[in-house]
Order: sequence, then C-alpha cells, then structure tokens
Amino acid sequence: MEFRIADTFTDSLAHLTNEEQKLVKTTVFDLQINPSGNGSSFHRVEKSKDPNFWSVRVSSDLRIIVHKTANNLLLCYVDQHDEAYEWARRRKLETHPKTGAAQLVEIQEIIRQIPAYITANPAEKPLFEHVSDDDLIKYGIPVESVPMVRAVQNEEDLFRLTDHLPQESCEILLELATGNTPAFPETIASDVDPFNHPDALRHFRIINNRDELEQAFAAPWEKWIVFLHPAQKALVEKDFSGPARVSGSAGTGKTVVALHRAVALAKKNPDTRILLTTFTKQLANALSVRLRWLLKGAPKIGEQIEIQPLKSYALNFYRARLGQKPNIVSDEDLKNIITSACKNIEGHKFSPAFVLSEWNEIVDARWLKTWEEYRDVVRLGRKTRLPELQRKVLWQIFTLVKQELSNRNLMTVSEVYEKDFALLNQIKTSPVDFAVVDEAQDLSIPELKFLSALGKNRPDSLFFAGDIGQRIFQTPFSWKQLGISIQGRSSTLKINYRTSHQIRLQADRLLPNEISDVDGNIETRKGTISIFDGPTPQIQLFATKEDEISAVSSKITEWIKRGIQQNEIGIFVRSAAELEQANAAVKLSGESCDCIDDFMDPKEGCIIIGTMHQAKGLEFKAVIVMSCDEDVIPSLVRIENVTEESDLAEVYNTERYLLYVACTRARDALFITGTSPGSEFIEDLIEA
Repeated sequence: MEFRIADTFTDSLAHLTNEEQKLVKTTVFDLQINPSGNGSSFHRVEKSKDPNFWSVRVSSDLRIIVHKTANNLLLCYVDQHDEAYEWARRRKLETHPKTGAAQLVEIQEIIRQIPAYITANPAEKPLFEHVSDDDLIKYGIPVESVPMVRAVQNEEDLFRLTDHLPQESCEILLELATGNTPAFPETIASDVDPFNHPDALRHFRIINNRDELEQAFAAPWEKWIVFLHPAQKALVEKDFSGPARVSGSAGTGKTVVALHRAVALAKKNPDTRILLTTFTKQLANALSVRLRWLLKGAPKIGEQIEIQPLKSYALNFYRARLGQKPNIVSDEDLKNIITSACKNIEGHKFSPAFVLSEWNEIVDARWLKTWEEYRDVVRLGRKTRLPELQRKVLWQIFTLVKQELSNRNLMTVSEVYEKDFALLNQIKTSPVDFAVVDEAQDLSIPELKFLSALGKNRPDSLFFAGDIGQRIFQTPFSWKQLGISIQGRSSTLKINYRTSHQIRLQADRLLPNEISDVDGNIETRKGTISIFDGPTPQIQLFATKEDEISAVSSKITEWIKRGIQQNEIGIFVRSAAELEQANAAVKLSGESCDCIDDFMDPKEGCIIIGTMHQAKGLEFKAVIVMSCDEDVIPSLVRIENVTEESDLAEVYNTERYLLYVACTRARDALFITGTSPGSEFIEDLIEA
C-alpha cells in the first residue's frame, strides 16, 4: 500500500499546538507501520461525496482525515472532530479529466455557493470572459471550479477565491488576469498513476519509510521539495551565450531558480564543478539547507556543487594558490589608519569619513595603484567634483594609507580579490565550470571582477539572481564597465509565492514602480502578482516606547492564540541598538526569543529577533517591524556622516530598501510599529 501525505495535511498540522502535533505524529507513525490500522480507529466520514474519506482518532478531540483505497492511504487533513469532518464533507479526491492529475477539489454544491459572496457590478465584465470553459479545464482548473471562475470580475474577487483552488490553478488564472497566455499543462495517459502528474507531485508526497516520515515532519511542506513555475523552469533550463541575470521583487523565487539552475547545470554537465555562492555566511548556509531539500534522493549531484560565501571562496583560493593566509585589516584599524593619514597631510578640509568612503568605493574597490589612475578614474555615482589639485591632496593621503598597510603586512579584502583575479588570468582552466550567484544586487566591484575571471567569458558560466530593490550593502556601479554585460539575457519573475497580496502591495509603496541599474537595465514591479490573499498589514505609532513594547507583546500573544507557532514569528529592528526593545516585548509576552546567528532553522518555542540586515534570506508566517522611529530609519548616524549630495540620496535609497526587505519577510501577517512622529517612510507605507 502506498503511503502519502498531502500538503493540506501539513498545512493543517501547523495550526495545532505543539502538544497536539506530537499526538498526531505518533498516530501517523503507527499508521505508516500498519496502514490498514486498527479497525476501531477508522470511521467512514458520513455524508461525504467521496466514499473513501475516513477519520482516524488521535485523541478525544482530534481527528485525521485520510483517503483510503485498497492500494493507497493519503493523509489529507487534521483538526478538531467537527472541523475535520466538515472539511472532508466539502471535498473529494478526483482525477482531472484533461490533465490526468490527482486533485483534492471542493464539491460542486459548495462551489456554487461561492459566487454569492461576490458583489456583481454590471459595469464590470467578467475577468475571464476571453477564455472558454474548455480552455479553463485544459489549464487544469477543476471542473467544479469553472462556475466560480466565471463569476470573477476583478483581482479582489479572484483573491477571495484562492483558498478554494489548487495553487497551480491560481497561478494560471493570475497569469491570464495579467494578460499573459500560459502554456497548457502536461497531460498524462489514462493508464498513468494520477499522483505522478507534475501538478499532483506539488501536493502529494509519497513516504517510503520512517526516516522519510521523520524528515517530512521536521520541515514544512515547502522545504521538502521546491517546485518551479513554467517561467522559472524556462530560465533554469535555458542556454545562455554569456552572463545572465534573473530579477524580481521579494518572494518571486529568485533563490529557487538559482538552486535549480545549479542542479540543472550539474545534471547536464556531469563531472563539472559548480560554485553556488552569495555574499554572507548566513545566506550561504541557507542555500546549503535548501539544496539538501532539493537533492533529496540524488545526493551524488550535490557532490558537484560547492556552496560558499564568495569572500570565503576567494580567501580559500588565495591560500591554496599562494600557500599562505592573508592578514586582513579590520574595519576599525583601517579607519584609524585613514584618520592618522588625514592628520599627517596638511592643507585640506576632507573629513576622515569622506576619505574612508573614497578609499572604499574608488581607490581600493577599483585597485588603483598610481596617481595617474586616480586622476583619470570616472567617479561614477559621486557627484561632488574633485579638481585635480584636490585629488592630488587625497592621493597623498592614500599613499600614506597604502604605505602603512604595507608596513604592517596588512591587506584589504579587495586586494585579495585583486590577487586572485591576476592568478585566475594566469591559468587556462578555471577551478569551477559554472558559478551561480544569489543576492547578486549586493556584489561589490572586486567580487564582480573576480567572478568575471572565474567565468572566463564561457557560455552559461555566470548566472546571477538578485533584486535591485533589495540592495542594502553596496553602492551602485556599472557591471558593463567591468566586462559583464547582461543585456538581452536579463529576465524578471512576476509571481510572488511567499508574500500575501496585501503585504506585497503595502511594501511596494516603499519603492518606485521601476528601478534601473547604472547600465540602464530596468526592473519593474508592474504586473507582479501574489498567489494568495491575507489580512491587511497593520501600522501603528505610539506616544511612548513603553506603549509600543506593550502593543507588540499583545500582538505576539494574539498570533500565538491564533495558532501561529513561536518560531514562525520574526521581529526585526533597524540596528543592534534597538534589539533591547524587541527583547523587552517578547519578555513581556511571556515567550522566549532567540537572536539570528548565521542561518538556522528557528528553534522550537522561540521567537526570532534580529536586525533588518540579518533578515535577508529568511521568511516567517508573521513579522513585526519595530522601532520605525524618526532618526532610526533612515539612520540619523548615516545621514550625519554624508559628505556629498549623491551619498545622501544613496543613503535614503538603501534605507528604503532595508525596510522593504524587513517587511517582505512576512508571509501572512505584518505589524509595523514606532513612536510618534515615526519614520518618514511610514507616510509612504500608509499612503493610499
């Protein structure tokens, strides 16, 4: 007998308390050992349109709904007795007449009631009047759902119905609603198991043994296997003549595409080496965890894929080639060296902060060695004009800085990349055949140069995934000037899988509809759609910090009472200075918290707190963004350190992006707080 779990079961399990989940898991382990079960524990669901729905007793209150035939046992749902039975009476398992995929669908009597909840507007035409019933069914829409689809007049109507449709049906309808013409899904022969259709594999997972069942319970459904939308799949499998980039707003699956791209390259090119990289250890660890989920059952492919933060890979390459470890100057020591050099050169009014930024963004980043190189360099993005005499003074300061670093035998990370770049250009064969880069919007100039040398201008050798709207670490620069042109090989994902329709709309108010990079490549948020609905985000400002902490504490308690687990809640603040306030709110609620440290699966029973920078790569069912105060975001410290007009604009941009990143970590619920008058960005968020 085949033993399967449906995504509807894992979704319902997640809403139970920890103690209830333990009871359910124990019952499921017993069922797997003996799928026929104890005769007294199975009870047929009366008044169900599907005669194969049965309930399994977990406790006096809890029931598991299973679909049981002679050859299959499918775990479908778990809840309190009455709610579980009602769920089963509203649904049936059937094979779609066109695609051949197994589907759990709502029965016709229920579907017919749904249009009554939609207020018909005579002035509006049906949203899908241009699509025939036959085509809707060919697209995989359940036959019972066609009347519901016909009643839809606008996007709001559609989102009211998303809970009544399989996810792939939502994706198809959202594409049709935005003017696209998606391809019809695959059709399988009638003699093929309907559970083996690609659409069915998104919802029903076969469990072969106890180990697989334990793994299934150890991670949510989306962590077991990562599915691709056709638009994502096309990018994963496409052959590119040069460097390529996929972009898209938060939650559109760029990381999923990067992971699948690395795996696809490994499958297509056996015995090759693939570097899957990003810019922080935390994000690299997250990629490692997700790759293990993706490669379950095919571990040998993973042997071809090396995952490291780019900085770590570059340092390791340096050590391997030169046989020594570079002595990297610390940020604090560099700052002191520059401050000292500024004092030793007379006749200038440059602040150490300006000199440090000029060093980091121009001299060190671009590997400038001579006065002539500095004199002639285009200071892209820096509007303050520097006459030649002023540049000469600055070069005297930089000469002292270089000399002091040499005297102490210190190197910058940029110099490591420079040395690696030279070493790579001396060898014919790159140590990796392909490099896939996630969060590419935060690559620095030296990192991009290093990657260009790794790629050696080979087809498919470089693949980047990133979103300009989430650039929070680097100032903009031209990729094209560094030899990496993505023109004609850049794509934008439009379907948001992680963030609800309401949260996406609210967060997008922080950013313009279109953002262009220095090379003129435009990323647009127009046409981006979310596949599920949710509550409107809440934004509140308070008279005192104590009032804010109390409100956040109450919100935590409210969410937990609603069934959200502690480790499904994230709280983010602008910087470490505000972490104490997040701690205080969690403590007041009576819960425990755990700070983000690298990447980890959130600890059971702990709310996760961290800074907005640490939010990258994480996602939670519910997110609180605290302390959005005046002078906190945008950061007053950063603003006070600005030395030229273009830097001020860049500070405001990256601070906006930072708040956007924090808000879009939320899947279902978002609560944004601060003390009056609040951040100036709050006005943008609440603007109608």
